[in-house]
Amino acid sequence: MAEPAELTGDMTAAAGWIEAFAAAVEGGFRARLTSIGQIGADVTAVQTYLGQQGWSLSSVLLACVAAALVTYGIVHGTRVALDRRIAASSGWRRLLAESAGIVIAFVVMLVGTRLLVANEAIRSNIRLWVLATILCVLAHMLLKSLLRVRWIQKLRKLRTRQRSFRQLLTFGVCWALFGVALSICLRFWQAGSGLRDVVGTLFISLPVALLLAFAYGRYHLTVAVMLTGPRPISRPRRRLAAVWPWIAIAAIVMTFVVAQVSLLLGRPLPGLPTFLTLLLFLVAPHIDAVLARWAEHGLDNPKKTVLAVALRRTVRFASAITVLILLGYMWVLPVFVAFGANYSTVTTGAVELALISLASAFLWNVVGSLTSRVAKAEGHSGTAVELSGPRSRLGTLLPLLGGTAKASIFALAMLTMLISIGVNVWPIITGLSVFGLAIGFGSQTLVKDIVSGLFFLIDDAFRLGEYIESSGAKGTVEKISIRSVSLRHARGALTTLPYGQIGKVQNFSRDWVIEKLVFRVPFDTDVDQVRKLFKKVGQDIADDPELNQDLLEPFKSQGIADVEDGTLLIRGKFKAKAGKQFAVRKAVLTAVQQGFRDYGIIAVPKPLSLPSPVTLPPSPAEAAAAPTSPAPAPAASPSARPAAPVAVVASAPTGTSS
Repeated sequence: MAEPAELTGDMTAAAGWIEAFAAAVEGGFRARLTSIGQIGADVTAVQTYLGQQGWSLSSVLLACVAAALVTYGIVHGTRVALDRRIAASSGWRRLLAESAGIVIAFVVMLVGTRLLVANEAIRSNIRLWVLATILCVLAHMLLKSLLRVRWIQKLRKLRTRQRSFRQLLTFGVCWALFGVALSICLRFWQAGSGLRDVVGTLFISLPVALLLAFAYGRYHLTVAVMLTGPRPISRPRRRLAAVWPWIAIAAIVMTFVVAQVSLLLGRPLPGLPTFLTLLLFLVAPHIDAVLARWAEHGLDNPKKTVLAVALRRTVRFASAITVLILLGYMWVLPVFVAFGANYSTVTTGAVELALISLASAFLWNVVGSLTSRVAKAEGHSGTAVELSGPRSRLGTLLPLLGGTAKASIFALAMLTMLISIGVNVWPIITGLSVFGLAIGFGSQTLVKDIVSGLFFLIDDAFRLGEYIESSGAKGTVEKISIRSVSLRHARGALTTLPYGQIGKVQNFSRDWVIEKLVFRVPFDTDVDQVRKLFKKVGQDIADDPELNQDLLEPFKSQGIADVEDGTLLIRGKFKAKAGKQFAVRKAVLTAVQQGFRDYGIIAVPKPLSLPSPVTLPPSPAEAAAAPTSPAPAPAASPSARPAAPVAVVASAPTGTSS
């Protein structure tokens, strides 16, 4: 069977593209080998250029390294001096001391290079290394604050691993920063592509990639612990923390491979944006974990208002927006500009979308902070999954109200974003209205469920954590949605019941419950003695500190309830809080059993009702041998029921007569 022409053309085009790509890679590899073979000429060219400036290669490198060491010495010395002066050991004072040291070092080195180095080109190179040193100090400060979890400091083993991971990561970042500075200096010194390629690959990219990958692989469990964030830890967060070290290693390896492929194709990636992109990608989860702990700490503090807590949570969202904006500015914006888009239009639209997102996130966090604060005040987490007992009416409606408010905020935010980018949203709104009307007419059962559930919630028929029984199922209310309620049976089965099928609701968890117990004793039992025994049992249970909190009325006797088969039925009752009667019932039964044993009262078992005797029909042979005269009927006993008559029909064989 012949292949279609279109498919054949596509396969030919794909094969041609693959062949062109392979040829480009092969050509780039040959060109790199050729340029690497000319390293000697590149070094000579660098020495010639620096000689024209009155410097040698060794003297320039020595001056750059010395400037970096002096800069770090000034920063460290200033911080130590300020620590001793203001007794700053932690917190904002230490940050102020380190910031002051950075500013002083930058100013001193700026003035010093101006006075000591006359050549402008060499001065720029030295200042570049000074800037790299300051960036290393800032990176060390940032990583130290991000990769430090307070509760880990109490565990010596984890604290040591955390410090080792931070040191490896800081060393890799500093190596990369000084490598970028050296690469820029090589460009200033008019070095050839071969020398820049060898230095950038063998002395910068490869060591940095190996250092970072080794750090995440060696301490992957420590990284996962640092990324879990505050409790309660959600399942997605826990899974992301577990796999993040391997994602980071994959990103590091992928960045190195893409950079090498781009060099082979003759389109090298920009060094600083590539390194900043990788750094943002690696640091972003740690920033999010720190901000999450900071925001949840504000939620636990009753002195912080709801708006303050919402603002803290919005800062966490703003950090994610900032990372996306930086990545878009480095990589996406040049693509739009290359395709002819206006730079100012793109940036203005991006700023508008960011502002709308921030405003929507603030409103979202206001709703979330308010529901969380109310839930914590009532003693639960605010979700419909974790149930420790019956909730209040507000606690039951809280998940529904919060979910509805958040859905409305999200819908308005999406419509506002579409309007800001010039999309006409009125056809969308009209289409959704028509679609909703069609659903309303076509799904009458759904509408019935929603309306019934609304009235059930208005009537306060049940709440989360309460035990109810309806015509369809019974169990503890575990989840309430807009169209159904989920009941957890005592044996563990979960039943999802639509509101329209509930019908009558019997609630066993409201206010109080009266438990009645019946005891069967002989007819000649002293009833007054039993009454005194019940009174003593009720008093002992009322004095029990573990049970009296749930007991509303003590256990007492109700006298003879009935006489059955020559025995007395004596009943007792007590009143307890709904759902708390089971422990009291157990204590009452145990105490009554012990009291009966002490007073010599014998409990009479309930008589069993024997089944009626069953008369089997005779076999055909017995029926044929039986006499024709009817047998006398046996006398009926008073304790047995008369047996139902059994009709026996015998059929004669064919060809014979009886």
